[in-house]
Amino acid sequence: MMAEQPLKGKVAAVTGATRGAGRAIAVELGAAGATVFVGGRTTREHRSPIGRDETIEETAELVTAAGGRGIAVRCDFTEPADVDAFRARVEAEGRGLHVLVDDVWGGEQDTQFGVFWEQDLDKQLRLWRNSVQAHLVTLHRLLPLLIREPGGLLVEVTDGDSDEHYAESLAYDSVKVAIRRFGTVMARELEPHGATSVAVTPGFLRSEQMLEHFGVTEATWRDAIAKEPHYAMSETPHYLGRGIAALAADPDRHRFSGRALASWTLMREYGFTDLDGSRPDWGRWYEEVFKAGVDPTAADAAKYR
Repeated sequence: MMAEQPLKGKVAAVTGATRGAGRAIAVELGAAGATVFVGGRTTREHRSPIGRDETIEETAELVTAAGGRGIAVRCDFTEPADVDAFRARVEAEGRGLHVLVDDVWGGEQDTQFGVFWEQDLDKQLRLWRNSVQAHLVTLHRLLPLLIREPGGLLVEVTDGDSDEHYAESLAYDSVKVAIRRFGTVMARELEPHGATSVAVTPGFLRSEQMLEHFGVTEATWRDAIAKEPHYAMSETPHYLGRGIAALAADPDRHRFSGRALASWTLMREYGFTDLDGSRPDWGRWYEEVFKAGVDPTAADAAKYR
């Protein structure tokens, strides 16, 4: 018997859904019963600009297998004409738009850390265009569709739930701050239309690229703790996906409008688990171990999961 599907009959669009958090968010919205339009640049016919193998068709198939309906639409979200075509597909096949998750990133190859004026300026400007510009175009073109009926939900996916921590990269940091700001301030413009807007962030993410960075797989991720002890508190992209699906299914979600929410704050609110049944709380770990300077190898990770 299929699990309860609180988003049955709802339509969602997820940008940047080829891999990572975007893919997992799309899948978890599908598991909750939604029809999900999966947007990204990489298809089986158009190879990833960064040379990766994941495709939007695979994501759409995972959405359908999870219990929803996945529809793959190739889209470069920096291009208004592409986003217009994406919107047309949603209008033609989706009969409305109830949830918009804006997860475009596109800075994998261009992020550099260290002193800004010693970095490659072209890369930093391209990082800005591929992310901030993509979010602005997406909002401009798709929000008119989201507000046609009251109750829409906008989710801006970023890194971090506050401006306290500097990521040691001016371009990266400013991009994530800007996107977080989009999610919080759009609450004001969406309020007259009965829509909710939030920013969300994962914790220490076990994305495909991060697993490869540490030379591990999802099955062997704990082996990476020897290289990075704080990885003991990492989470799969599905953890945030489940949080967003729970938020989308909450009839009282408007109480969060204008806030920046983390996977762990959503977990505390809705009680969901990660794929392995644990509840990693990066927020507590950050405050009590990372920020406090406690030796992570001596900390009891089980207390925070």
